[in-house]
Amino acid sequence: MTDLTGGNVSVANAYLADITLERDRSRNFGKMSISENLGFVVGPALAGVLSLTAYGDVAPVLGAIIISLIGTLLVIFYLPESKECAPGKPEDAGNVRKIFGYEIRKCKITKEITKPGFREILRIPGISYMLGLYFLIDLGYNVFYTAFPLHAISTLNWSIAKMGVYFTVLSGLLILVQSTVLPRISRKYSDVVLIIFGSLMLGTNFLLLIPGNVFLTYLAAGFFALGDGIMWPSFLSLLSKVAGRKYQGTVQGVASSSGGLASITGLILGGLLYETLAGTSFLIAGLVIYTVFVLNFRLRRFEEQIILRNE
Repeated sequence: MTDLTGGNVSVANAYLADITLERDRSRNFGKMSISENLGFVVGPALAGVLSLTAYGDVAPVLGAIIISLIGTLLVIFYLPESKECAPGKPEDAGNVRKIFGYEIRKCKITKEITKPGFREILRIPGISYMLGLYFLIDLGYNVFYTAFPLHAISTLNWSIAKMGVYFTVLSGLLILVQSTVLPRISRKYSDVVLIIFGSLMLGTNFLLLIPGNVFLTYLAAGFFALGDGIMWPSFLSLLSKVAGRKYQGTVQGVASSSGGLASITGLILGGLLYETLAGTSFLIAGLVIYTVFVLNFRLRRFEEQIILRNE
């Protein structure tokens, strides 16, 4: 079901890119990640509380449905179109609304919009390369998310409760990094620098998991939070810039498809690797992310092209 409805993520990313200046995109993608991680913290806790009511296991499902309906209604009635349909015309102050501090202009469709095809998207300079990186990053993530629960049970002898504590700590650290560290360093360093540094930290996280030591496992959570919290928002920011305003919505959708393919591959591969190699399977995930780290240096060329395009 998540894969069937996962298109909302790419739409949300494109919408955020539409209403955000390029210089602020890394920080604002970080803010979006904060909201997602808060959901991972509050969601399980809320589900646990609801399951204790008279409705039992049905209550969390009903709660999820109600929350989804509320979100849908908010989008329908309070979230206007993000793009101008008639560029070049003077702005009417009465047509400008503010949503969370961003200016959103009311839009009326004046002509039929032709959506770019998949081949046209791949012809955009740098997009094919970034989609490949997107796939590799998601592949590393999904090997981790499949192998780690097995590792926690068989090697660390953790209960489900201890595993829940670990992921709560991990989500909390991610929120801390994206709310305090990312806004500060994104003002001083470019997206590419943050992507390179973040991928190095993320790869190191996987190596720390191999020994099966509790202290190193929690230390790995810190590296994961630092790496993912800095790299992923910066990567999404750069992807939207490389795509350009005209194509960024479609590119986000294609990128999500690439991530979906990586999820399928990673979930299957993660289970097979752990069954065969046990904790050493994290070495494979680490090598995938370290490969991304090396490939990320080429992104400097894309950043230079963006600067030239905007001059």
